[in-house]
Amino acid sequence: MADKAPQFSVRLARDQAEIRAAQRLRYEVFIAELGGAGAGVDHDARLETDPFDRFVDHLILWDGQRPGEAVGVYRLLREDGARAAGQFYSEDEYDLAALRGSGRRLLELGRSCLHSDYRGGTAMMHLWQALADYVVAHEIEILFGVASFHGTDIAALHQPLSLLAHRHLAPEDLRVRARQYQRMDLVPPEEVDRKQALLQIPALIKAYLRLGGVVGDGAFVDHAFNTTDVCLVMDTERMNARQKGLYARAGAGGAGT
Repeated sequence: MADKAPQFSVRLARDQAEIRAAQRLRYEVFIAELGGAGAGVDHDARLETDPFDRFVDHLILWDGQRPGEAVGVYRLLREDGARAAGQFYSEDEYDLAALRGSGRRLLELGRSCLHSDYRGGTAMMHLWQALADYVVAHEIEILFGVASFHGTDIAALHQPLSLLAHRHLAPEDLRVRARQYQRMDLVPPEEVDRKQALLQIPALIKAYLRLGGVVGDGAFVDHAFNTTDVCLVMDTERMNARQKGLYARAGAGGAGT
């Protein structure tokens, strides 16, 4: 990253060129860095795409010092987009009947990533504040989406998956279930090493948990993307006042509508 402080701005993609910028960043993170694959990967153009890209809003973080280069992205799929696409993206992995039957406004979050130069700083907060504006503008009540552990070796993930299952399982009315079910309660509660588990849980998942996020029943092993996925659900009604502060702080530089 440049020596000067980043000049961040966040907006929804306005044209195909900006969507391509998001897809290039996704390629660098999910394919080049993490070893994923898939039918929509274009190695020659270094793009990671899929059919859902037509139906979503692409929320993009820019740094004015790197014009035309996306440095952070979120893919946002509302219910009208899911109807047009035929389903939510995560329905290939999880049965979403509990959420679909809730009668509440849903937003699926996906393909979240940051350029490696911008991790560990304020970049993610800029994206989250813009996401908060979007949630308010569209009166979203439940946010959800798959989040990933790198790798598909379940034995290596027995501590963090068990911690999630025992401490952060969604209440029954929000409890989605993995279709190709991989149990998460791999060790009993008294054998969970919380310190070790937290070290293995990716920062994004920990951030969702701090906001009151909960996980669905079972993990999904995604061999194509070389990940082990969990489905996170956040009910805005169940956030406490401190957690809702994220939304209250959202302001200038937000996502728009």
